[in-house]
This record gives sequence, structure tokens and C-alpha cells, in this order.
Amino acid sequence: MAQNTTMARGLRTSLTAFTVVVLVVIYVPLALVVLNSFNSDNTFGWPPPSYTLHWWDLAWQSKGARDALLTSVKVAIAATAVALLFGTLAAMGLRHTRFFGRNVVSLLIILPIALPGIVTGLAFQNGFRTILGIPLSLWTIVIAHATFCIVTIFNNVQARFQRLGGNFEQASMDLGAGRWTTFRLVTFPMLRSALLAGALLSFGLSFDEIVVTTFTASSHDQTLPLWIFQNLFRPNQAPIVNVVAAVLVIVSAIPIYLAQRLSGTQAEGLTASP
Repeated sequence: MAQNTTMARGLRTSLTAFTVVVLVVIYVPLALVVLNSFNSDNTFGWPPPSYTLHWWDLAWQSKGARDALLTSVKVAIAATAVALLFGTLAAMGLRHTRFFGRNVVSLLIILPIALPGIVTGLAFQNGFRTILGIPLSLWTIVIAHATFCIVTIFNNVQARFQRLGGNFEQASMDLGAGRWTTFRLVTFPMLRSALLAGALLSFGLSFDEIVVTTFTASSHDQTLPLWIFQNLFRPNQAPIVNVVAAVLVIVSAIPIYLAQRLSGTQAEGLTASP
């Protein structure tokens, strides 16, 4: 018994140490990006001789950075809206129908988020320009981003349906409510937090996507990640790029954190419900 306790304690210690190492490897570079955005040395000498907000002021005055930020927000909002519509409809359609190949359809919906971004981007570029003859624009970026954003909505809605079952909806229809009334008064209220969490994740995924965007953006449309990449090695732009990268880290982290908190809170509420 004592030996098992010792082994369990050793395993916990090893897992804790491994987790700490992983977190350090992931987050120390990100912390350095944020810290260097206040570094007064434009060559990023370490340790910083002093700290300044000068680079943040220059970044705010940069029209290119502001335009790229606005473009990223527009694309992320539009891609999230498309994903909300089609991801929810797909999850509801597969839930209410049974047919041969249903699991294959579910796999095809999930597959885009598992494919390498370069494959997805190249496929969309060939599809838009070669097959359909459509010039690249802001909407080609939105469509490409929506393909992997749909997955987050689809998975969230499916998970919520599996957690809740269909008892509430069946009770509603047994009491005389139609499908639309049941959806409006029963199904949608149960899905709201899952949809919001999925939307926040979708926004974060779209906002910082660069690989797919590179293949589907025109020369006139520049998102924030593309702006960072194109200005990274330009003279005197490194400090401003560092500030924009710090903003990108923060803006990307906020919706993901909120989505996680929202999903966790809702899961606790569902577990506690009688």
C-alpha cells in the first residue's frame, strides 16, 4: 500500500514537472514578445535598458497596422457569422436524421481543421482562380476561414446535444408545440452558451490565421498577421511589429479564454442540474 502511494506521488510529481516545462516553453517566448514591445532598445537588447511606450504610440499611428487590424476584425466577424449558420444547421441536421454514410458526412465537416493550412489555402486558391475564375478578395478569405471555423461551432453544438439529450424537446412537442416553437423556446436557449463559446473560438482562429490567408487574399487585402509577416524584416519596423504581435497575442487569447470559461461554467451548471 505504501509502495503504491509512493508511486502515485512520484507520478504526480513527474506530471507536474512535465506540465511546468511545457508551459514555460510555450509562454516564455510569448511573454518576451509582450515585454519587448516596451523595450527602449530598438535592437531588443537584453535585459532592456529601460521601458517606453514610444513603440506603442508609433504602432497606433501606423495606418498600415490600423487598416490590417480592421481587415482582420471584418474577416473574423464574417467568417464567424457564416460558421454559426452552417455549423449549427449541420449539427442539427445530423442529429435529427439517420442515413447511410452519416458518420462520413460528420468526418468531412470536421476534416478541414485537421488538414495542413497550406493544403487548404492552395486548394481554395486553385478553386477560386482556376476553376471558378473568381478574383481573390476579402470574401475569398472569409469563405476559406469559414471552412475551419464551422468545425468549432459544429463540435460545440453536437457536444451540447449529446449532453442534454432530447427529453426537453420531446416534452415540448408532446405539449403541442411545433418544431419552430420548440426550437425558439427550448432548443435555442439550451444552445446559446455553446454557440457563444464556439463563436469566440471561431473569431480567435480566424483573427490570427496566416497560412490560408496568404493563398486566398488579394494584393489589396492585408490582415494583421500578413502585415506582421511582410514588415518583420523591414528596416526600423521591428519595434512596431513587436507591438502589433503583442496586441495579436492579447486579442487572440481573450476570446479563447472567455470561450473556455463559458464552456466550463455551462458544463458545471448542466452537471449540477437535477
